[in-house]
Amino acid sequence: MKGAGQFGVLDYRVSMNDVQGTTEVFWQARTKDELIVEVWQALESSQVGAHELQQIQHAIREKFGEGAVNSPASIARTLAERGAALRHPEVLDFDSQWRSDQMFADPTAKLSFDSLINAAASLEQLEAWRKAIGEDNETKLARLRELAIEIKNELLLVYKSKFVVSRTRREALEVARWLTVWMEQPALFTEWLSLRRRSLQFIRLFGETTD
Repeated sequence: MKGAGQFGVLDYRVSMNDVQGTTEVFWQARTKDELIVEVWQALESSQVGAHELQQIQHAIREKFGEGAVNSPASIARTLAERGAALRHPEVLDFDSQWRSDQMFADPTAKLSFDSLINAAASLEQLEAWRKAIGEDNETKLARLRELAIEIKNELLLVYKSKFVVSRTRREALEVARWLTVWMEQPALFTEWLSLRRRSLQFIRLFGETTD
């Protein structure tokens, strides 16, 4: 639903049940970046995680259409540039799951990078997808690689964040390394990861983990 706004253009109204009850909001933004900031401000949340990103994606979808919806990571970066504090592990999990949902129809295949054990399982899922795609489908393989690169970049942001505890930062850097190895040598990755998790260096850093 549209109405006149203070900018002299039509504003878009969408239902935002999580903003103020069932109040409908007139968005005055004319671009996606403006809308991202406006919805975040309406949510009155000092930090940004999965809930806030989902609400922003909903507003973008309602105003600009399904094909215009930004990835959670892209939205998070836009807000971080404007001073928002990110709940990094939550952003990472939501973004990786959103991207995998865009790529594959299996709703039971959940990706999570909130711990070393979950990250190892998620990399197994990425490898299973790679094998299922096959070497001839270059388009899907490229999309899978883009997903891995995006996850790695988000992990590096977690590692650099001053708002994340030391162990989580170390784990993020470790999993970013895993992703690098997987992208470079996917066929050897499972054996390499098993050896890595049994190495003295790994055990000193993280203790023993269950394969």
